[in-house]
Amino acid sequence: QVQLVESGGGLVQAGGSLRLSCAASGTSLLLDQMAWYRQAPGKQRELVATRAPRDVINYADAVKGRFTIARGDRKNTVTLQMNTLKVEDTGVYYCSSRLLGRTYWGRGTQVTVSS
Repeated sequence: QVQLVESGGGLVQAGGSLRLSCAASGTSLLLDQMAWYRQAPGKQRELVATRAPRDVINYADAVKGRFTIARGDRKNTVTLQMNTLKVEDTGVYYCSSRLLGRTYWGRGTQVTVSS
């Protein structure tokens, strides 16, 4: 059973930066993919960025050029550097991973961007 724990959320003014981290535990295998999703109040959860092995990376159009997903310092960790944050980036950010056909989710970390 893979467990994911996110950290790094908080309150920031528009134009500021935050760095989220996600660490997976419960497996010695390399995860197939790690990703970040977000969910704004009253909206559906949406994909923010994905990172697969060999650094295959994809971003949602809304965050391209502002967010960077990267491998963390340890195995099965991932970070999300968020720059030039906008009010519309506000939401709960979830880390997700896939392993052997199953998808796992963290509990989320709140990001609030004030105007």
